Order: sequence, then structure tokens, then C-alpha cells
Amino acid sequence: ISPVPPYSREQPIFTTRAHVFQIDPSTKKNWVPASKQAVTVSYFYDSTRNSYRIISVDGAKVIINSTITPNMTFTKTSQKFGQWADSRANTVFGLGFPSEQQLTKFAEKFQEVKEAAKLARDRSQEKIETSSNHSQESGRETPSSTRASSVNGTDDEKASHGPAEAHLKSENEKLKIALAQSSSNVKKWETELQTLRESNARLSTALQESAASIEHWKKQFSACKDENDQLRVKIEELEEQCNEINKEKERNAQLSRRLQELETELQDKELELEELRKQGEIIPQLMSECESVSEQLQAAEKKNTDLEEKVRTLRTEVEESKHRQTNLKTELKNFLEVLDGKIDELHDFRQGLSKLGVDN
Repeated sequence: ISPVPPYSREQPIFTTRAHVFQIDPSTKKNWVPASKQAVTVSYFYDSTRNSYRIISVDGAKVIINSTITPNMTFTKTSQKFGQWADSRANTVFGLGFPSEQQLTKFAEKFQEVKEAAKLARDRSQEKIETSSNHSQESGRETPSSTRASSVNGTDDEKASHGPAEAHLKSENEKLKIALAQSSSNVKKWETELQTLRESNARLSTALQESAASIEHWKKQFSACKDENDQLRVKIEELEEQCNEINKEKERNAQLSRRLQELETELQDKELELEELRKQGEIIPQLMSECESVSEQLQAAEKKNTDLEEKVRTLRTEVEESKHRQTNLKTELKNFLEVLDGKIDELHDFRQGLSKLGVDN
């Protein structure tokens, strides 16, 4: 329902845009936003009632319907915010403007409209007092003229009192018209009061719906917050698992590098063992050569028994050869011991490497 009926003579005299707020009816301290965004706020003048109203509509919802009275006061609470109290609507309206200049213009217009409403009230009171005085004077004059006409019944006196009676009749007609207008104004005010009551009822219903909606959104926000906390805990758990996986990958990479190093060492040991095996194959040849030399020496001793000098020389050579053979055997024995140790180490190394591969 529009606050300005199509048949009304109200016309907008000033229009601006602002964010509309109402005081919280429960706390009387906090502001409750009546519009989600800036809306049009207008001053309306009713020429028939000689009254002023501030009206604002957000879509199909009436958020301000305030009749300005001389007792109202518009207060600037900040550079861009102002408020006024409406006792008929039993609330306090607040307006937030985009700039201080717009707030100043609205406040000046409020004061101007307030003065106009005060002047209209004073004029109406003067009219009522004038009408009551005329009625009292007509009530006093009518009996005296009646008495004069009854006592002095001449035509001259009747002619002299004729204009007074006509004047009284015209005043009575004016009073009747004023009474009829006041009755019609009373009906209009009653209609306006009923409209205001219905508007207040709608505003109360809208306020209750807004409160219920706020509670609903609070519950939704609490649920979303709980869900967000749960998701955050899950994310932390997944991050910990990812860290453990990364650590495990790093350990596996280290083990892989260590395994490659061990395989390289094993290849080196196998090459070294192969070389030792090749050296070990030469030893029998040396031994066979030594045996052949011994046989040749014995044959030479049998064949050259007569040659003592040559025998001595040969003996000397044989002794030297024996000495060399002894040294060679000692070296060969030491070499075989070292070879056995190397083979044992290589065997232990292979077993450790196999065990490491099984554990990995």
C-alpha cells in the first residue's frame, strides 16, 4: 500500500537519498538498518490538510511515514548522520548520508518544514478561536434583537435590525460550513490514523520478520563456522599426513642413493676380486717353474759331479735360488692370507647388502 494515495494532493517538495535506520525497540540504543542500500527520502506537503510528511519506500515496503510536528527536532549526531524521534510511530528514525552537504540540506529543510507546520497550527488555532468568538457574540445578540422587535414593533426599528440579523445568519452559515469541514477533517484524520496504525502494524511485522531472519542467519553462520572449524582440523591432519609422506619419500630417496653407492662399491670389490683371482692363477705357474728349476739343478748335479768348481758355483746359485724361493713362498703365503681376508670381507659385505635390500 503506497503511503501517498493517487487521489491525495500531497506533492514532493524535497527529495534526497540516504541509508535508513530505526532504533532497536528492545534496547533503545542500537540502530537496526531498515534498508539494504540507499533509498529515496522525500518531504511531502498536503495542501488540503496543510501538513508535512517524510516518506521513504524501499520497493513495496514503507520504511518511513512520519508526519512532522512543531515539537520534533532533527539532530546531527555526526558529519553524515542525523536522527529525529516520532512519538506517533513510537520510534526514532536515523539517516546516513553520503556527504555532510546533503545532511545539512536535509536538516535545513526539516527546520523549514517544522516552522511551516508550527505556523499552520497557529493559524488553525486562530480560526477556531475566531469561530468560537463569533458564535458567542451571535448567541448574545440574538435575544436582544428579539426582545427589541417584540417590544418596539415599529417598521423603522425592524429596518434598523435587519442587517444585523443577515450578518448573524451569514456567520451561522460560515460556522456550519466550518463545522462540516472540521467533521470531514476529523474523518480524514481518523482515516489517516487508521492508515498509520496499519502501517505501524506492517512495520512491526516486518521488524519481527527481520528479527526472525537475523536469528536464522545467525544459526546458519554458527553452523558454517562449526563446519569451517571441522574442515580446518581435517586440513591440518592432511597437511601432517603430507609431511609424513614427504619425509618417507625423502628417507626412501636416501636409501636409494645408499643402495646405489653400495652397488658401486660391490662392483669395485668384484673387480678387485677378479684381479686377485688372475694373480692367483699365476702362482701355480711360478711353482711349476720352481719345480722344473729344481729338477734341472738335480740333473746338473748328477751330470757335473766331476766339476766341483762348477758345482760350487751352481750350489751358490741354488742357495740364492732357494733363498729367493723362500722369500717368494713367504710373500705368496702373506698374499693368500690377505686374499682370504678380502674374500671374507667381501662375503660379509654381500650378506649385509642382501639384508639391507630385504629390509628396504
